[in-house]
Amino acid sequence: MGYLAALSASQGRAAGFKAVLGVTAGLAFYMLLAVLGVAEIIAAAPLVYGALRWAGVLYLLYLAWEAWRGASETSPGHARDVDHAPFWRGFTANVLNPKALMFYVALLPGFIAADHAPFWMQALILGSLHLAISFLVHSLIVLGASHAGSSIAQSRSAVTVRRGLAVGIALIAVWLVWETR
Repeated sequence: MGYLAALSASQGRAAGFKAVLGVTAGLAFYMLLAVLGVAEIIAAAPLVYGALRWAGVLYLLYLAWEAWRGASETSPGHARDVDHAPFWRGFTANVLNPKALMFYVALLPGFIAADHAPFWMQALILGSLHLAISFLVHSLIVLGASHAGSSIAQSRSAVTVRRGLAVGIALIAVWLVWETR
């Protein structure tokens, strides 16, 4: 969510919504892995889970560094990927988030009733509901941050705000280290 706010504030609503689509695609990826039973295997393998966790931390630190420097998706090295970069960053950030994996492994099965429709069907329905709610919440973050960002961009404090958001993303990475041990 911090990445979505930082991106939307600095690059606008269109980039923010592309990232929301990427984040939602990352959640859909984990939902499908959960339906197929693969997510549970990943969560139960300490080495794989640890690698995922540290990859997520490093990626968040990379995003924080990019935000701190003020590097944008439109810098010379990214000219070819300008339209898809926010999507892929959102997707990557979510796929490397072990909390998203654990949501589908630990929380979702608690809402599945064994005496009703098949597991996969219930998981798809509940997972789709989660995707819709997440998309809505993330979209509201994009709308708010892009609106605030247009005001901030015209002020002298734009660099300070961008760097504050970068620090926030870095703190999320540190929190991820401690919270997902």
